[in-house]
Amino acid sequence: MAFITNTGRTQTSLSDINVTPLVDVVLVLLVIFMLTAPILQSGIEVELPKTKTVKVVSDQKVVITIDKRDNVYLGNDPINIHRLGTKVREQLQGSTEAPVYIRCDKIVPFGTFATVVDALKQAGLTNISVVTEPLSTKGQ
Repeated sequence: MAFITNTGRTQTSLSDINVTPLVDVVLVLLVIFMLTAPILQSGIEVELPKTKTVKVVSDQKVVITIDKRDNVYLGNDPINIHRLGTKVREQLQGSTEAPVYIRCDKIVPFGTFATVVDALKQAGLTNISVVTEPLSTKGQ
């Protein structure tokens, strides 16, 4: 776009976009996303035992997790072992045949695992499965 000044000279307007502020904003957003992405993926960290047979679970199911410090979680929420059976039955809406999955760290003592399974059995739940990771054949 051209225009004429008071002296009669023709000049063009500056139509270039200054990208420096845009780059600054994009870099700040990149840093923010890099810092918050690991936090958004937070969960209960459990090192699962490795087995040769693994069933892939794709649906959202009731998952009970036992971490390294023997803390028990229902989903991502900590739960008292004495209330575990009733809370799971509430989530399953009274169904005793719906699957319940247990994620247990491999260093957790068997007694803790057995206590959780017993609490579920006391609540009348019968379809209990253990979550494991596949055994890699490269390093074995």
